[in-house]
Order: sequence, then structure tokens, then C-alpha cells
Amino acid sequence: MDWDKLRVFHAVAEAGSFTHAGEVLNLSQSAVSRQISALEESLNLPLFHRHARGLILTEQGELLYRTARDIFSKLAMTEALLTESRERPQGPLKITTTVAFGSLWLTPRIKDFLDLYPDIQVTLVLFDGELDLAMREADVAIRMMPPRQPDLIQRHLLTMHYNVYAAPDYLARHGTPASPEDLDRHHIVVYGDDARISPPVSNVNWLLEAGAGPGRPRRPVLEVNNIYGIYRAVKSGLGVAALPDYMSAEAGSLVHILPELTGPKLDAYFVYPEELRHSKRITVFRDFLLQKIQESV
Repeated sequence: MDWDKLRVFHAVAEAGSFTHAGEVLNLSQSAVSRQISALEESLNLPLFHRHARGLILTEQGELLYRTARDIFSKLAMTEALLTESRERPQGPLKITTTVAFGSLWLTPRIKDFLDLYPDIQVTLVLFDGELDLAMREADVAIRMMPPRQPDLIQRHLLTMHYNVYAAPDYLARHGTPASPEDLDRHHIVVYGDDARISPPVSNVNWLLEAGAGPGRPRRPVLEVNNIYGIYRAVKSGLGVAALPDYMSAEAGSLVHILPELTGPKLDAYFVYPEELRHSKRITVFRDFLLQKIQESV
């Protein structure tokens, strides 16, 4: 199988069109199309269904794409390991974590990391789902639950708890609840169901039940399927919510109320593939995280 044609096929399958693949490969649309046609002729198989709205892989094309993706991901990992300096960590480092943790805690600290290691090119992917580290969708992940994928190395970073917060202007308008029962008279912002993404903890909306009597269910003023969105709603003065305690430390402007109420714990893990065990980029980033966590405790 011709290597150049396989490279073009992989780019087309990733991009979903000849035009976008050509932009990635710096080739014309017609050149990309010719390469794919030649590959299909050599295999005597159609690899794409051609539609007006784009390209869809055939069953045979999907099989070839999975193999090509695995090959190119391993090549990218090997290239990164080969080019990494023994004396000074360098090269790309793609980090994924949740939108909330990445926005509020990690992003403000990345400057310090890059000041220490200017030859590392950092990419942050903030996403509440799980990227496939084995397929090199990211190099490392900071996750709020143990990884479910096999062959991943994990390191526990810290344990957080959910506490109850509100903005000062909300409390000025509605008063500060003195007991969990007082929450019956307050606006509560909660996590909204989203079948595509698992909630960060099993009982994420425990605040609706805390101190509530039987037959008196609380209704939230707003549901948001993202912890960062809940934080923004609370900061705007909309209502009361349960948030991981790192948010209050970073935000500074929220008031911790009902301190006797502590919700579920949330454990953060540093996760990366077995193949990157000896990568200096991974090692220095892990040590950097541990130091910053220790400073913020």
C-alpha cells in the first residue's frame, strides 16, 4: 500500500472533505481526489461515499481509517519522543481537562509553566467528556474521576469537596440562609442532565435535598450541564449553588455559606498513556502540577 496515498487518505478521513484535507496537506483538491481514486483502484474497493454535503467512510474505509489512525498516532508519539532533548524538555504537549478546572485553575498557571519550559508547546483542550489518550487525542489529562481506559497511568492529585456558595449581591437581596431548611426560600442553581457527559459526582444535585422536608421538593431556578456555567450563574447573583471548593479559592468574590453543609468529594487524577512514561515533558508537567497544588492548599 502506497504510503503517500495512505497519508492523504488519513487526512481526508479526518477532515471529511477533499478541500479541507488539501488545506491541511497543502495540496489542491484535485490532487487529493486523484490520490484517493488511485488508492481505491489499487484496493479495488470504494473507501468513501461521496455526497453533496461531504464524504462518508464506507465499511471498508472505516476499517482502513482505524488502522491508519493507529499508525499515525504511534508515529506522532514516536516523533515526539525522538525529538525531545535529553537536557531540556521540548516539543508539543496537549493537555485536556474539564472546562471549569481548566478555565479557573489551570489556565492562569500555564504562564508559570511556560516560563520554566519555553521549548514545550502547550495545547489545552477543555472538554467535560473524556478524550481517548490511547489514540493521542491528548497527551495527558486531569480528570475528576479514575480513568476507565486500560493501559493508562494515573496519579492522584488532590481531593476536593462541594460547598455552598452565593454572590454578595444575591445575599444582600435575599438574605443569608442560616440553616439548610432556609434553602426552601432561595434560588438554587443545579447541574442539568446531559446523556452525552457523565456528571462529575453521582449525587451532584444534593443541594436540592439538603434540609428539605418530605413532600416539599425544591425546584431549581436554573439547570446547567457544566460546572463552569453554574459558577458563572452564581457569580452573576442568580442564586445559590454547590461548587467544588477550588472555585471559591480562585474566584475570590463568592461567599461560602452554610459551612456545616459539605457535599460529595471530588478526586482529581493526572493521567497519561503507558507509552509516555519516560517523556520528560510529562514528568516536568506532573511535578509542576503537584507543586502548584501544594502551594494552593
